[in-house]
Amino acid sequence: MKLIVGLGNPGREYENTRHNIGFDVIDYIADLVGANVNKIKFKGLMGEFILNGEKVLLLKPSTFMNLSGESVREAKDFYKIDDKDIIVVYDDIAIDVGRIRIRPSGSDGGHNGIKI
Repeated sequence: MKLIVGLGNPGREYENTRHNIGFDVIDYIADLVGANVNKIKFKGLMGEFILNGEKVLLLKPSTFMNLSGESVREAKDFYKIDDKDIIVVYDDIAIDVGRIRIRPSGSDGGHNGIKI
């Protein structure tokens, strides 16, 4: 089982902002695979789909960014998901718009939204 988490903040004032890119990526993936991210679970909205015979969970924490780790921790613990099977998508102010950084491991770098 895999878990893909998109970080952002709830509320209209954050819609379509750089800060909510994680939510946008989850919506994009859901549209691509025909999944509904509408179940209220783990302090967020969740959906799922099957990819190559494996369940993939999509999660948009409804907590504000700095508390997203609570939502991720609940899902991780409930499904007993290994850290290596979790992908977290979020905006990082230290990275230029349009650039992507992929890290297989590392610290939260002071970003409260990815502390678990």
